[in-house]
Amino acid sequence: MGSTGRRLTEAVSGIVSDGVGGLADRVRGRFVEMKTPGQVEAMRAAGLVVAATLAAVTEAATPGVSTADLDEVAEATIRDAGAVPSFLGYQGFPASICTSVNEQVVHGIPAPTQVLADGDLVSIDCGAILEGWHGDAAVTLLVGTPAAGDEELSAACRAAMEAGIATLVPGGRLGDVGHAIEEEARRRAGADGREYGIVADYGGHGIGTSMHMEPFVPNLGRAGSGMRLRTGMVLAIEPMLTGGTDETTELEDGWTVVTADGSRAAHWEHSVAVTDDGPRVLTAPAE
Repeated sequence: MGSTGRRLTEAVSGIVSDGVGGLADRVRGRFVEMKTPGQVEAMRAAGLVVAATLAAVTEAATPGVSTADLDEVAEATIRDAGAVPSFLGYQGFPASICTSVNEQVVHGIPAPTQVLADGDLVSIDCGAILEGWHGDAAVTLLVGTPAAGDEELSAACRAAMEAGIATLVPGGRLGDVGHAIEEEARRRAGADGREYGIVADYGGHGIGTSMHMEPFVPNLGRAGSGMRLRTGMVLAIEPMLTGGTDETTELEDGWTVVTADGSRAAHWEHSVAVTDDGPRVLTAPAE
């Protein structure tokens, strides 16, 4: 589940109120929850629950199925694994997954009245808590026969996520992540002969004993800037691309975010640990 622009605003406000010392602490990552190797393994177990749930939802996402049906599949899969859906009840969110269809970018609420049709594009965002540790990941699915341009949009978003993940090495900088995401998204746009909007108001986040933790991880950035990455950090990397504008609007339900111009959107996410051996994707499917 993506951190919001409000979260970014609150973080900036906190830095200003904390003064120079608070800014220095954030740049040094002193507010980031660090994990031991054993705790990373515990997070991998939670991540496997998320991966299995996304696989089950992917199989169920066919024309004629409602997003509420997908939510039922997700909750059953999570609970059968002995875990708890982390989204359900989070700040009042009423479901176990987010289902964002077509022009919906993130935080779409599953509903029995929202029935998937041939050619729909839907992102599924899923979180689970297992023995106190969180996993969080998202995939974008093409329902039935893909509409024109949707495969390229989703592939570009996934590639941008993977580019961001590749920068999660000890000694790197947080700005490297957003820079890599932005550069790959722009490269794919050029290769596809179209423009992609990079949604800036929503992004990734730290994760561990809570779902949303320090730091906020922007999807745009300047290489070599920001806090230094260290072994034991775990970050959720989650770009969102649109087929048009980067501007978004939140609907009256207080959750669903849509593109301002009605263009379609894709969303991919993984929870990733920074390790001495390089990035470790904790929400990848079991090998």
